[in-house]
Amino acid sequence: MNPLQSSVEPEKGAGLAMGLAYAGGEGVTVVFAEVITGGLEVNVRRRASQRGFGDDVIYYVRRRVFEGDSVTLDSTLTEMKDNDVIRWRFGDTLIAEKNKRVDRFTVNDDVLGGRFRDRLKLDNQTGSLTITNTTMKHAGDYDLQLNNKRAHIFLVVTVSVTEGDSVTINSRLTEIKDVVLIRWRFGNALIAEIDKRVDRFTVNNHVLGGRFRDRLKLDKQTESLTITNITMKHAGEYQLEINYKTVAFYLAVIVSVTEGDSVTLDSGLTGIKDDYPIHWKFKNTFLAEINKRVDRIAVYDDVLDGRFRDRLKLDNQTGSLTITNITMKHAGEYVLDTHTFNWPSYIHLIVYGELNISFTCFIYYS
Repeated sequence: MNPLQSSVEPEKGAGLAMGLAYAGGEGVTVVFAEVITGGLEVNVRRRASQRGFGDDVIYYVRRRVFEGDSVTLDSTLTEMKDNDVIRWRFGDTLIAEKNKRVDRFTVNDDVLGGRFRDRLKLDNQTGSLTITNTTMKHAGDYDLQLNNKRAHIFLVVTVSVTEGDSVTINSRLTEIKDVVLIRWRFGNALIAEIDKRVDRFTVNNHVLGGRFRDRLKLDKQTESLTITNITMKHAGEYQLEINYKTVAFYLAVIVSVTEGDSVTLDSGLTGIKDDYPIHWKFKNTFLAEINKRVDRIAVYDDVLDGRFRDRLKLDNQTGSLTITNITMKHAGEYVLDTHTFNWPSYIHLIVYGELNISFTCFIYYS
């Protein structure tokens, strides 16, 4: 299990998201939802519309999984019927099929250069597809065709990086041919670009208050972007856009601290806007918030049996949160939601304690 993984039961959330997809009636129902697998919480957002195109149902689900973990893409069925046909595609490539009409059961794990080799498990009863040992190469769009219904599942892979280390986002994760435009974004901010049409290679170190200054390295030969000397400010969602097709990754930063010391969880902000509240959570429990809309600045240090009592300090200007006199009880995942970016940032805190060893030495004389 990934060190950032929590006790959330993602499959229940997945069932909820899929259930929303089928609520509709006649016409085309379009549903948008998010399910976090192996992550910190389950968020479901819904928007539905109907148009007169028969009984087709199209739904869009966003899933997130930690690198190295497994994720199950749910067909929503408890058992396939005799006439059911399920096809799973990654992009335009067929990777799995269960066809009860002709009694065909197929897993194509050698396609796309073997990126799925020995990683696909198709449930013979339900048609759900499990991807094991996920990597950044498995992020992207999955298409489920179930008879006359379709689902588009956008899989986001979360990569855990230790503070101070580097991470490389390779543009060659996709099979897109004739690439002319490559862009890397952090949230909505463009941080690097390769435009072959005008032979332009650009890194934008200055964006977001300079948090990427002297940290971006764009390799022209491999067409990859490396972020060096990672800090808490770099946790969040990154988007790789290739010829206007997007693949998303999460970067979770692992921070180490010694028991008894203090640590400041950096919001990455220099100021707080009136329209963007800030929330800090420890796993699923609220710790602190700043909400200028209602003029509220609060820390909730009595939660979780008081383990944070008199230990939380919230910076009113930046929203950064300091935890003093750290103990082992404070180790775990912290979630920052600034509403400035589309998705939260995740910081995993590892606490080291001192090991005290005492021994008695006996000296014998003869």
